[in-house]
Amino acid sequence: MYKKKINKIKSSMTPSEILILSFIIIITIGTILLSLPVAKLDKSAGVFTALFTATSAVSVTGLSVVDISKTYSYFGKTVILILIQLGGLGIMTFSSILALLIGRKISYEEKKILKEDLNQEALGGIIRFVRKIIYIVLSIETIGAIFLFLSFIKIMPLKKAIYFSIFHSVSAFCNAGFSLFSTGLEGFYGDININLVISFLIILGGIGFAVIDSLIQYIRTKKAKFNLTSKLALIITGILIIVGSITFFIFERKNNLTIGNMSLFNKIIASFFQSVTTRTAGFNTVSMSNLKPATIFMMLIFMMIGASPGSTGGGIKTTTFGVLVFYIIGIVKGQKDINISNRRISWEILNRALVIFAISIIYVLFIIFLILMIEEKDFMKIIFEVVSAFGTVGLSMGITADLSLASKILIIITMLIGRVGPLTFALALGERAKRISYRYPKENILVG
Repeated sequence: MYKKKINKIKSSMTPSEILILSFIIIITIGTILLSLPVAKLDKSAGVFTALFTATSAVSVTGLSVVDISKTYSYFGKTVILILIQLGGLGIMTFSSILALLIGRKISYEEKKILKEDLNQEALGGIIRFVRKIIYIVLSIETIGAIFLFLSFIKIMPLKKAIYFSIFHSVSAFCNAGFSLFSTGLEGFYGDININLVISFLIILGGIGFAVIDSLIQYIRTKKAKFNLTSKLALIITGILIIVGSITFFIFERKNNLTIGNMSLFNKIIASFFQSVTTRTAGFNTVSMSNLKPATIFMMLIFMMIGASPGSTGGGIKTTTFGVLVFYIIGIVKGQKDINISNRRISWEILNRALVIFAISIIYVLFIIFLILMIEEKDFMKIIFEVVSAFGTVGLSMGITADLSLASKILIIITMLIGRVGPLTFALALGERAKRISYRYPKENILVG
């Protein structure tokens, strides 16, 4: 009886609505588990703290109102770890993996939701792709944990080193940015192993499962073909990492509160690390509150761009940014079509990119405005916090814990919207809108 009711409710919901509901359900379960006495070292941590932490973990953001290393027990930390993995893989992806393991077939409706969750173009081969994701994720996270263990075993007991290695590997690949160290990774700015391993885990998690699959096939056969999405994701990611590393180094090289006192080699490593982590992950080896204004401005842009489609990261996505850049170039050149790598992009894709960009900017500005009305804090710090939440980055200039209850609720909503995607959230609100079967007369408007 209950099963029939649930199926009836599911059949009346759109894929976007089911996707959002699945995240809300997991966040609720995570909140309950983190509220249990066994999950806490600090018994004063209440339900709202658990809600904020659970949302941050499921949305793979990394913002926190408490020091999780001192607030939660190993049980609590493990709950956070599982929530990060669920959020990184995608709730529907994870449930499909469980279904496949027990031999249950995936329905057509579930495939449609999977397509939405994984940001795929078509339903064909979606289950085969999910199976690949299992191997990709487990393999990369295991290799990452092994390399991190080589550094952690030098400074902590064996069992603790193993746990810390697994936690940080999963957190890095899922672009979550949660760390079990109170000061993040600031104490490891000179550890080349940790910096590079975390960086490459973030990059792999941020370029998307489809791109990783194409890269693996290329390494194996040298014949794998990259579709335009994969090409654009790789190109834009590479450009952003290089540009980010160079600009961070230039802006911060003389700042003694960040990298100014480091050796040249450590300055380069720290600049590369912060360039990689800024777009999606939220790990830091330098203090965010001491950055130069120019660096903060650059980071805001990078956080808004975010990761690639079908990845564990947030933001408007690298491909959206790429399409808009090529569109602007085409307009300046007087071209009628948007051409990328000898391919013509449909106007439907451009419209989607423009809508994602517009919704994102409007939403972020609106939330910034609301928090500015509530809080009497530094203007730049509030902007940084909101953009970080929307891009599911997790970097903060130190104001998260000091925000009022209302502002924290706005940040929670922003993290969730950032994870499911602004367009998916908008579609969930608008998919039931009445469709019109007529068109109005056309008239031009002067713009610019």
